[in-house]
Amino acid sequence: MIDIDWLAFVQVFAAALISSLLVVGFYAVAVRLLVRAGRVPVVAPAEFTDAITVISEKEARRAEKAAAKAAKKSPLTDGQKRLALVGAYASFGMCGLAVLAGLLLIIFGH
Repeated sequence: MIDIDWLAFVQVFAAALISSLLVVGFYAVAVRLLVRAGRVPVVAPAEFTDAITVISEKEARRAEKAAAKAAKKSPLTDGQKRLALVGAYASFGMCGLAVLAGLLLIIFGH
């Protein structure tokens, strides 16, 4: 007969849920702070097959222009933008640390 340790199962489930919420949460905060700092992440168009709509070069230039215009209109002072940028980098760092901690736990935590 197979004996399942349900408490261990619940612990693993809770740890996975909490860690995924932390990583996604820190990433979302980092991207939001990056935008508030005036550094809108514009991704160059890539070519994919059928299922994904690809924007044209003209649409990409228009998006970059709109992002630059929005960055100029920001009501934040230079100091506030700098603080938002530091916060964004710190949040990205927390994402990396959470992933690294998970990997170390998997590798070394018996």
